[in-house]
Amino acid sequence: MNSNIVLALLAHVDAGKTTMSEALLYKSGRIRTAGRVDHKDAYLDTHRIERERGITIFSKQALFTMGPFDVTLLDTPGHMDFSAEMERTLSVLDYAILVISGPDGIQAHTETLLTLLERFSIPTFIWVNKMDQCERSREDIMAELQKRLGPGCIDFKGTADLAEAAAMSCEPALERYLETGVLDDMYIRALIRARKVFPCWFGSALKMDGVDGFIEGMEKYMWAPPFPESFGARVFKITRDEAGSRLTWIKLTGGELSVRQNLTYAPQAAPGEGDEKPQELTEKITQLRFYSGQRYEQRDRALPGQVFAVTGLSATYAGQGLGFEEDSPAAMLEPVFSYRILPPEGSDSREVFRKLSVLTEEDPMLRIVWNSRHEEIQAQFMGEIQIEVLRQIILDRFDIRVRIDNGRIMYRETIASPVEGAGHFEPLRHYAEVHLLLEPLPPGSGIYLDTACSEDLLDRNWQRLILFNLAEKHHVGVLTGSPLTDVKMTLIAGRAHLKHTEGGDFRQAAIRAVRQGLMKADNVLLEPYYAFRLQVPAELIGRAIGDLKTMQAEFEMGTETGEMMSVTGRAPVSAMQGYMTTLLAYTKGRGKLFCRPAGYYPCRNTEKVVEEIGYDPNRDIENPADSVFCSHGAGVNIKWDLADELMHMDSGLRFEGSRPEEASAPRVRTRNLDLDERELQAIMEREFGKTRQPRFTSVITDYGKPPKPAAPRKKDYYIVDGYNVIYAWDELKKLVPEGFDGARQKLIDVLVEYQAYKGCELILVFDAYKQKDNPGRKEDVGGIHVVYTMEDESADMRIEKLIHEMSRSYSVCVVSSDGLIQLCALRLGVRRMSSRELHDETAAARKEIENVIMSHREDLPSLGERTGLGPAEL
Repeated sequence: MNSNIVLALLAHVDAGKTTMSEALLYKSGRIRTAGRVDHKDAYLDTHRIERERGITIFSKQALFTMGPFDVTLLDTPGHMDFSAEMERTLSVLDYAILVISGPDGIQAHTETLLTLLERFSIPTFIWVNKMDQCERSREDIMAELQKRLGPGCIDFKGTADLAEAAAMSCEPALERYLETGVLDDMYIRALIRARKVFPCWFGSALKMDGVDGFIEGMEKYMWAPPFPESFGARVFKITRDEAGSRLTWIKLTGGELSVRQNLTYAPQAAPGEGDEKPQELTEKITQLRFYSGQRYEQRDRALPGQVFAVTGLSATYAGQGLGFEEDSPAAMLEPVFSYRILPPEGSDSREVFRKLSVLTEEDPMLRIVWNSRHEEIQAQFMGEIQIEVLRQIILDRFDIRVRIDNGRIMYRETIASPVEGAGHFEPLRHYAEVHLLLEPLPPGSGIYLDTACSEDLLDRNWQRLILFNLAEKHHVGVLTGSPLTDVKMTLIAGRAHLKHTEGGDFRQAAIRAVRQGLMKADNVLLEPYYAFRLQVPAELIGRAIGDLKTMQAEFEMGTETGEMMSVTGRAPVSAMQGYMTTLLAYTKGRGKLFCRPAGYYPCRNTEKVVEEIGYDPNRDIENPADSVFCSHGAGVNIKWDLADELMHMDSGLRFEGSRPEEASAPRVRTRNLDLDERELQAIMEREFGKTRQPRFTSVITDYGKPPKPAAPRKKDYYIVDGYNVIYAWDELKKLVPEGFDGARQKLIDVLVEYQAYKGCELILVFDAYKQKDNPGRKEDVGGIHVVYTMEDESADMRIEKLIHEMSRSYSVCVVSSDGLIQLCALRLGVRRMSSRELHDETAAARKEIENVIMSHREDLPSLGERTGLGPAEL
């Protein structure tokens, strides 16, 4: 019985992806004649709009056999406007085929694809296409690929000694090769599976040149993953067939699924839906459809590793995990423009919205919503081609001819410094009070929720309810009403009433706490940026640079190829709107511009944007900042800037320099106490001895962003609660029965590496207060300071003492999941990190260290322990 494999073709638009899919299907015997995009007869471009435009818009699948594998091939859109459709398929892939145009090389969207493949840890085969039209040599193209992917990018057809080349991909492989002199096929399969090796083939899909060798290589080096017996599945797409039946597209990752089988799952919670998670549904599967192109075959049973469409499920959603599977992470690629959808004159806008809401279910990134404030339908799009396609789809499916306006930039908001927000909700016979700490996070972090509230103060169930309400709420800022991002919300205090508190009360109080904090905060407006690569004739490079300076872009000069010069960098989306038209005009069609989303950064003209949008947070009734108190048996609304004085509890949180009378001026004062560096260094040396410099650091810059000199900042100190971390990490906890020495040493080894990577100072505190006649001791191990407390001195006491001594002049972060230590850190205004967060950070650091070493090929110690990729595991 063949093993099941799910493959996807990914590429920048016009790289020849659909042509390659035709070649694979033809060579495998699935189709008798290979279709062509320009002939409008490609097997997987089944929709009329796709054939008219000559591009792939919807992901579709084909079934065929490749040696020992039953393959499900997913053809995904290559155009940036439809990248959300492509990204949804990544969660179900076993392998990816990345198609790169030989003449064009790695393009802007190719970079995005490489980032996504790395994010989802998908093993990747590379097909370099259009070599019949390419003037570049294989060596030149391989050098470009290896610069981006590392030495593991190998020409499998043109490399004489494949084992020797694969050995250079990582340290464990090199060690094995030096010991045995060989790397067998199984080992190379494991290297590909672990994304250490990226096999490359060259050819022309249109002329079928090199395709046979590529297929043979995939048959030889693919490896079907094992599947558990328990049920698990991932939903990656929702569509409807021509009869209107709802199709849930699934990859089965464990167990089996049969027709007429009951499936229990939880629907997706709608924003503002309520205070409890949606109740689970149990529905019967009525059909299992296995599609290949336009046709499908009905089967009674599905096996692990297969991809199919299910009918009978009414509330599934794209990205959902079923059984033991978790939901997929949030999408990386998101639209940066918001548009109004204008129904025909005389039609009912609400009825049109009801019909169009089905499209959001099929493409969640559209986010078609009803804006009650403006009484209009709004949606989000990636670009102009997607707008044209959607307009045609609406006409075909609903017979509605809509107009879509010119669109507006999607701004976001965050905060610049920590602030406390409090919300009180106490109408008659209701009661809840919530205190939150809002803190800024690094760009791209989204909203992060945490609690540091004692269960003695507020029951665990109430705390969970508050966090759930915060999670399902769509938070907006107070400058423009744009979505809030990159903020950590920590529950620090709360109060309930034994008789009068209901679940909805905490929802109201929590929303008011967030809004009151934002009204007091130092708010920052963010705008979207593009990372770009601009190619112009050499004689016009001065004009191009002048345009980029006008856009306030950050850029650097790239390479010169023939008569063309390139510039890479980052610029605001608002400034680059319409620049493609300008570029084509002054270069007479010779210029090229490649863009991809690069995230959100502080807005260049905040005051102008805020004035143009005209958002008034005090009039936003869906996001109130005021609190409600009970007075004389009735609820009384108290303005946000007066509510702090009436709160029923004090969180204990203080920001140095703040005064009660400054409540109406929403700013949080932060520490600005700088002691003499030499004085504090003397204190540290008396306590721990001389400090050592970090062994190496890693400097990572964003694509297209030239590195800038680092601004002076306070030195980072991490204070780690040793035994708390040991019991929080499974790999350390299991060592405890054999004695604490092994667990302590393992933790020290990990932290020595982490400290070297971060370039910080690290103090590791172990609790030894129960040992009689224990004077305590301090030692320096591998550059970190290890402290064993003395008799009658707990780790809490020592950590609090260290915070007091160091927080004025150093940037201090306390690592512990202990509630008392976390509250102490909150009270003293220093950063804190849970033991689990440290575990994730050290794992990420190990991966980054490996990447840096592989990139620079420095003569550094073995990576075996850092990568965790030993010969036996491979």
